[in-house]
Amino acid sequence: MGLQWIDLANIDRLMRRIFLPLLAFALPVPAAAQELPVGQSEAEYDAWLASSPDVRGQVLSFESWQQAAGVRNVIPTWQLVRTASMWRECNGPRFEVPPFRLWPGMVDTLRFIRDHVKAAVGEVEAVSGYRNPALNACARGSERSAHLDFFALDLIPKQPLTRRQLFERLCPMHSREGRAANAGLGFYSFTRFHIDTRSFRRYGSAGPQGNESPCAVLERGEDPLAPPLPPPVPAVAPTPELPPAQPAAEKPQG
Repeated sequence: MGLQWIDLANIDRLMRRIFLPLLAFALPVPAAAQELPVGQSEAEYDAWLASSPDVRGQVLSFESWQQAAGVRNVIPTWQLVRTASMWRECNGPRFEVPPFRLWPGMVDTLRFIRDHVKAAVGEVEAVSGYRNPALNACARGSERSAHLDFFALDLIPKQPLTRRQLFERLCPMHSREGRAANAGLGFYSFTRFHIDTRSFRRYGSAGPQGNESPCAVLERGEDPLAPPLPPPVPAVAPTPELPPAQPAAEKPQG
């Protein structure tokens, strides 16, 4: 039987068709591409800004205040006024300038982002800032959410980082700098994270019970990406043994 000619070019094409799609699933996808809010782009902000003189006046006042406070351009204004990612489902505003009385709460948060967060993970994009009470409740925010008082921003890194890299960069930074700045650090899905300066704390959904900060898990030398342990199976009490049946007493003959 003669040797058959092997078409290496066809084999190469076949291997690419089989393995390249699988490789796409295996490689980490930059979470920023998955997490950007829908309907809250810069172009949509520009349309909102041009929608009325009142809106434009509020934004100009807000930007003048940022300039005076020394935090102008830490985060672009169009990102600072993004509300909640669920604004559409909640029939809420996609952009909103917070009430003037709440603006001072954002000063220390922007300074902390500028001086420490960006030093750890590079440039970031804000995806959620102020949420009015109705929108916060509909979006399942905490009743004491720092977003209600404009102390908080939810952020994503602009450079592609894995979740593990995000934990490994932000957790040591927060451990060093967080308490002095009264900073809170929380982690959500993909690489979305929360920063505020209302109270020092850290939170997330890691650990054996799925209710710990990834930072605490890292500090114990454990894997913050390990899935939570399944709940223990409740023990079933053994069925008590019944005493052996007694033979029926014979009726007297008579």
